[in-house]
Amino acid sequence: MTQKKKQPNELTVFIASGGSKCDECGEELGNSAWITLQGAERKAACLSCADLDHLVFLPSGDTALTRRSRKHSGLSAVVLKWSRARKRYERQGLLVENAAIERAVIECEADAGQRELRRAQAAIRRAELDEDYLGRFADRVRELFPGCPAGREKIVAEHACRKYSGRVGRSASAKALDEEAVRLAVTAHIRHQETNYDELLLRGEDRMSARAEVRARIDSVLRRWQTTGS
Repeated sequence: MTQKKKQPNELTVFIASGGSKCDECGEELGNSAWITLQGAERKAACLSCADLDHLVFLPSGDTALTRRSRKHSGLSAVVLKWSRARKRYERQGLLVENAAIERAVIECEADAGQRELRRAQAAIRRAELDEDYLGRFADRVRELFPGCPAGREKIVAEHACRKYSGRVGRSASAKALDEEAVRLAVTAHIRHQETNYDELLLRGEDRMSARAEVRARIDSVLRRWQTTGS
């Protein structure tokens, strides 16, 4: 597995070698945490604090699927892990938008056997999701935000509850279906799906400035979704 050159505007996520702690939220992330390094001080940030927790991990291996997924994803990040044997960081895959993978899979079906691609997609899904927990989390989203559009609770739950480190839905409070943890997951979904936040990041705007710019829009959507029949 070789290290490849990053593309312009491509972010980097590191799989930590040992235990890690997020310098922004203070959460202990444990071993092999997925983190970004922020600012000149290179402070660690979990994927939730780095606003990358809505992205899906696509492992390396299928060049066509990777290329097409990156092309269709507005925001993407290279995932790197330190190889002690080779003394260098090696690419593990990409974090991309789920819709980009789905679109790329459809395109790749013209190039490869449908059965093989569907098996690969199903394997990724099984590895990433706990279906029982997913259902309970989605029900809790619908309970707290009855006005959210039909089907959004499942999308929020699927993004929040993927198993690798850093997702809002993997915290202890989220597993207890705590109201604040669920609200954070819904807020992250709105930030990426209902505002131009990702666009601002791609234009090079500072993350905190971009968050401030879309905060009013997020609050407005949250209020609407909390009302039945909105």
